[in-house]
Amino acid sequence: MMPFRQCGVVAVLVATVASAAFAQEKKEEAEPKTLLEEITWFAYVENSAVFNPRGKATEGTNELRLYDVDRGYTFNMAELSVKKDPSDRYPFGFGLVITGGEDVQFNHAIGIFRSADDAPADTEKFDLQEAYLAYRLPVGGGLTLKGGKFVTLLGYEVIESPNNLNFSRSFLFTFAIPLTHVGLLGSYSFSDALSVTAGPILGWDVATDRNGAPSGIGQVAYTPLKDLTTSLNFIVGPEKVGDTTNIRWVIDLVANYTGIKQTTLGFNFDYGREQDAAPGGGDAAWWGVAAYAAYDWTEQLRTAARVEYFRDADGVRTGFGSDVGVWEATATVQYKIWKGLVGRLEYRHDQADERAFRVTESGPTRKSQDTLAIALYYSFF
Repeated sequence: MMPFRQCGVVAVLVATVASAAFAQEKKEEAEPKTLLEEITWFAYVENSAVFNPRGKATEGTNELRLYDVDRGYTFNMAELSVKKDPSDRYPFGFGLVITGGEDVQFNHAIGIFRSADDAPADTEKFDLQEAYLAYRLPVGGGLTLKGGKFVTLLGYEVIESPNNLNFSRSFLFTFAIPLTHVGLLGSYSFSDALSVTAGPILGWDVATDRNGAPSGIGQVAYTPLKDLTTSLNFIVGPEKVGDTTNIRWVIDLVANYTGIKQTTLGFNFDYGREQDAAPGGGDAAWWGVAAYAAYDWTEQLRTAARVEYFRDADGVRTGFGSDVGVWEATATVQYKIWKGLVGRLEYRHDQADERAFRVTESGPTRKSQDTLAIALYYSFF
């Protein structure tokens, strides 16, 4: 048996070696990233086919849809994104997102590959979705400035399909909020749980000055729990050409919870108004709410559902021309086929309280619409 003194020496040696190894591990973990390691790449391609059992409607479209507006096959999107967030070691940052495909025709900011008179179908199938520079100033915990063209702060869903729970986009994404902006943002983190972002922009989906008066956009992001993220977002300002008095504003609330194993829960609420924009005079108003749930059965298989209601009180956002309320329910099955290759099968039912959907070219004749979509995308990073 080993003497007590020898046991003590061995214990000290073991503890010393373990402490040194732990210290080395901590040192390696704390080693700052190189410039190349701080750069994030993202790229994907997506195509789909959407089936609608209705009869022949105008140009074979699905009413009140955005990226899945066309029945049949669509090459949706090809995207290349390279971004770097400002850090303590490298305080500068940038973002460049280039896209192509049929979906991008709906994303153009007026002034970039689209004029104010162009319909989406008349625009280029290429877009500069984001192009900005950023820098962190040594103010308190760090004030980050970002200027250029960037996607909106509002909304639960995003332009990139792989980053959404469903293939089709919600009514809130399509009608309640903008997609991109040109302007300047300032962001400041008061703590790990609370950050604020705000700044002036040119307006909704525009890259040119419409009326000589900027709009404002902002966000208060709060993480009360490890698995719960929330944000209160807003946009306000004049959006009509040559008019600085009639204000459009939207309040947007987003929440996401992942505290239940293999489950994602989401929530989105929007309320907006615009002065003197209603067809019969007065203010136009719209609001909506959406709920999301997804469950990962395996590493490959996910199912997701979305239900939402959108009220366009004056028919301004949908183009319906009068008060209309629509709701939808969507069920999506997603399967990771191989590495970055993912397939999706989706069923969606739309229901309106007015005749908003066509069966023939004669005009809206039905209050409902059903679609079945098959989508396939490949992520390179």
